[in-house]
Amino acid sequence: MPKALLYECFSGMAGDMHLGAMLDLGVPQTHLQEQLSKLELDNSFRLKVSRGKKLGITGTSVTVELTEAQPSSRHLSDIKRIIAESSLSANVKNRATSMFELLGNAEAQVHDIPIDQVHFHEVGAVDAIVDIVGAAICLDYLNPDMVYCGGVELGSGMVKCAHGLFPVPAPATALLLTDCPTQRGNVAGEATTPTGATVLRHAVSAWENPTTFRAQKTAYGVGKKDFERPNVVRVSVGEINSLFELDSDIFIECNVDDMTPEAYEPLSERLFELGAKDVFYTPIVMKKSRPGTKLSVLAAPEQKDAIIRAILQHSTTIGVRSWLVEKTMLPRRMTTISTSLGDVRVKIVDLPDGSTRWKAEHDDVSALARQFDMSYLDVRRVVDGELVNLLQGKDGY
Repeated sequence: MPKALLYECFSGMAGDMHLGAMLDLGVPQTHLQEQLSKLELDNSFRLKVSRGKKLGITGTSVTVELTEAQPSSRHLSDIKRIIAESSLSANVKNRATSMFELLGNAEAQVHDIPIDQVHFHEVGAVDAIVDIVGAAICLDYLNPDMVYCGGVELGSGMVKCAHGLFPVPAPATALLLTDCPTQRGNVAGEATTPTGATVLRHAVSAWENPTTFRAQKTAYGVGKKDFERPNVVRVSVGEINSLFELDSDIFIECNVDDMTPEAYEPLSERLFELGAKDVFYTPIVMKKSRPGTKLSVLAAPEQKDAIIRAILQHSTTIGVRSWLVEKTMLPRRMTTISTSLGDVRVKIVDLPDGSTRWKAEHDDVSALARQFDMSYLDVRRVVDGELVNLLQGKDGY
């Protein structure tokens, strides 16, 4: 079954907490140290790993101890060069570089400057480089298929940054976690750091708690601060149901009873242009027995605001309903099959009992019908007949 990680950040997330959780979860300390030694930072730091406890919860604590003087700040290009010139694997390099670019983009937006001009301060220090590159090493070692997180605690109060005092969260943290579920005010102080937010933004593939997750091991990374709740991050590794593919989307609806039918097509086209996954209309009977139409739209959560703006702008409704829905889907794949009439894309679906079903793509069948001046039904019969012979008994179908 597909492997999944579940992050529970009820006391926030920091880079050292993440490393602690990864080691507690089973990443060998020797592997992490061996890989980190491939950076051009040899002899400049030492990784101190120990058992820690916060309010009775035991986990792994990681501290990066500097052994010699290092620059207190670096530019993004300096950090990317250190990563590129190392002997780390290509996948680890890509992960680490991607995380630093996420952080660099956030800092660039905060200061309204090009990313090449971003001058890292705390995050350019050795400990932050170790935290982020270490996260890349650990994630590459675990190699999960899915990573879940239901929300992140940000904290409360003020945080001291290189440019003065800011309300929690730090500006970069706030940008990095835009559109992600967060909580505030449950602990005093900064609970999630920019480094911790960067790791989550890079790693998490679904910002929700999985419904079909079967945990095999649960681990804790211990933080340095003391809160009124255990300052730990909990990470579990387990399996998700492999019979189905799970995803979350936003479902948006509205009722319309005063719009001309000609306006529905351009509205649908606009919604699809914005990234809607499905748009459909349902005849309904509204109050006072008036006939109306219910517009339903399925879209990715990050498209919610754009979709709602388009509906309000291009229809006569004055309000919409929306909620998060979980989709359960059969695994599917697309392949191209050569027939006597030409190439046809075919969607193949895996059924729960292990068998498969398939269907030729409508657009390709229509194109062949026009090309050969044949009826759609005749082309469909020819294509389906040949596909039966081509796909039966073929490996994977």
